[in-house]
Amino acid sequence: MNPSVSAAERLARIRLNAFLFFRADWLERLIEIFGSAKEILRQDAQTLSQEANLNLSTANHLLQAAFALDPQEEWDKTAALGGHIFVPEDEEYPQSLKNIKEAPLVIYVLGKLPPPEQACVGMVGTRKITPYGRRVAAKLAGDLTACGVTVVSGLARGVDSECHAAAVRLKKPTVAVIGTGVGRCYPPENRALEKAILEHGGAVISELPFNRPPNAFHFPRRNRIIAALSQPVVVVEGEIKSGALITAKLALEMGKDVLAVPGPIDSPQSGGPNNLIKDGAGVVTSVADILDYIPQQLRFGLDSRFFEKKDDSPQKPEEDLTPRQRAVMTAVGGGQASLDQIAEAINADVPEAASLLFELEVKGFLACENGLYSKSKF
Repeated sequence: MNPSVSAAERLARIRLNAFLFFRADWLERLIEIFGSAKEILRQDAQTLSQEANLNLSTANHLLQAAFALDPQEEWDKTAALGGHIFVPEDEEYPQSLKNIKEAPLVIYVLGKLPPPEQACVGMVGTRKITPYGRRVAAKLAGDLTACGVTVVSGLARGVDSECHAAAVRLKKPTVAVIGTGVGRCYPPENRALEKAILEHGGAVISELPFNRPPNAFHFPRRNRIIAALSQPVVVVEGEIKSGALITAKLALEMGKDVLAVPGPIDSPQSGGPNNLIKDGAGVVTSVADILDYIPQQLRFGLDSRFFEKKDDSPQKPEEDLTPRQRAVMTAVGGGQASLDQIAEAINADVPEAASLLFELEVKGFLACENGLYSKSKF
């Protein structure tokens, strides 16, 4: 932790952070006006209102919320779980969070944050997951984890849980950004999953006070943290107006790449991803599609085998070809060849070679471009 930030200033920021109806950048503005969080808390509501151009009622509520919280108790309870509370000046506070417009004033962290050089991919989606979404989330998150990528999600029901669980099954780290305080687990059935995340070197992150319960407006706010920690962000499933689409919008505003998993056109849960794809989002059909968007400087140490796009198209049965047709295929090999080159290679005249090439084009084995023949990719 940065020793230039005193213990008193840290505790003052924890107090200020209790007023959740202010955006974090507004709280930073107050700190700039008064010089420190400690100084803000020395003011009365009237002074706050006048100096910071706040409504008097808002200033009153800010001070009431701040002094209703015991910051030392927040610190002690977090430490008792093996956690820490970081401020932006701390080296441990992620640089990717410092870079966003509304960087959290403080973050509560249980477990171990990924290092700056670690590739992290955000995976988000609906709580109303379909069997298709469940398969896809588990497959993609599992492959990313096996490759060496850290999956970041929100520990909610549905897609989030599937993604975290895929990493846990491999006993690898994953990061959960939650919409409650770190002293609570929501939904409660994910308590065992949260424990496993911490056991396998992952992290649980929140900007909310230790015991803060779930609230509807907490979850859209936490989505900006998921987006900030990730590059790219993948939307697996979600309706057109789902929270996952909020994360996608925030990621785009941060200049992050947004990818989406296509789904059935008659499934409401694929409406969001399908719309994102229509609007230009990258299409995800395999883990390699996601890995293509990971910045080059973060690829060191990742398993290169996962970057290869597998050809899942059915192979054409070359055993059905005649001996002369197979000779043409051998002559073409893995490159390109002209009619004359192929005729010479198979010891045939041009009419016979042209006839064989035409037959192989019709069967889909060869393609011709600018007079050169090569094996068809389709």
